[in-house]
Amino acid sequence: MKIVVIGGTGLIGSKTVERLRKRGHEVIAASPNSGVNTITGEGLAEALSGAEVVLDLANSPSFEDKAVLEFFETSGHNLLAAEKLAGVKHHIALSVVGTERLQESGYFRGKLAQEKLIKASGIPYTIVHSTQFMEFLAGIVQSGTVGQTVRLSPAYIQPIVSDDVADVMADVALASPANATIEISGPERARLSELVARYLKAMKDPRSVEADAEAIYFGARLNDQSLVSDNDPRLGSITFEQWFAKSAQPK
Repeated sequence: MKIVVIGGTGLIGSKTVERLRKRGHEVIAASPNSGVNTITGEGLAEALSGAEVVLDLANSPSFEDKAVLEFFETSGHNLLAAEKLAGVKHHIALSVVGTERLQESGYFRGKLAQEKLIKASGIPYTIVHSTQFMEFLAGIVQSGTVGQTVRLSPAYIQPIVSDDVADVMADVALASPANATIEISGPERARLSELVARYLKAMKDPRSVEADAEAIYFGARLNDQSLVSDNDPRLGSITFEQWFAKSAQPK
């Protein structure tokens, strides 16, 4: 069948496209660079013509509160309207575990707005809530760095590797719509500050980590339930050590 992957050239999108093509499906990797723009609407009708399934894996280019909300609202509205006209039978979106719990954050307010549009659209859907990506650890480090110290919450985190996320997204694309939210998570739970300290040590990075329960995580304060799933998630198989050994060696 024909499947359109919005954000099909990104970290998760490119891996999902590869998996679906290997299973014999016609897959369009849609992005502004390929002439498909969910903000302006350019190329949407053509890309979606004849498509049965759409995966929305695009992310906002800006994390600024107003910009991220506008991105997810505008993109979601344009994409869902075009899907209705094209007769798409299954809309799938990748979102974040804890979105509804982290509404202090402009980014998570944007994601929640996106999810509400999907649920109200009338199109059969599946929303996949994922824990943070292992590949995002470097960004988390930068977000908490002041000088040579990285100030981070000691709240629990259970990060998942992008390969495991892509496996799930491909499986969901070929399954019936759940008309619900499902959750995926990494195989190991650790405290954010401790995991980042392990990451920095492995990277031979001289920065030190300071655990601070009041540290802000992309606009929100965390507790031990914020970033983890207790909702019987599907677990990835790749551990931090396995991921690091394969993908994140120091330069």
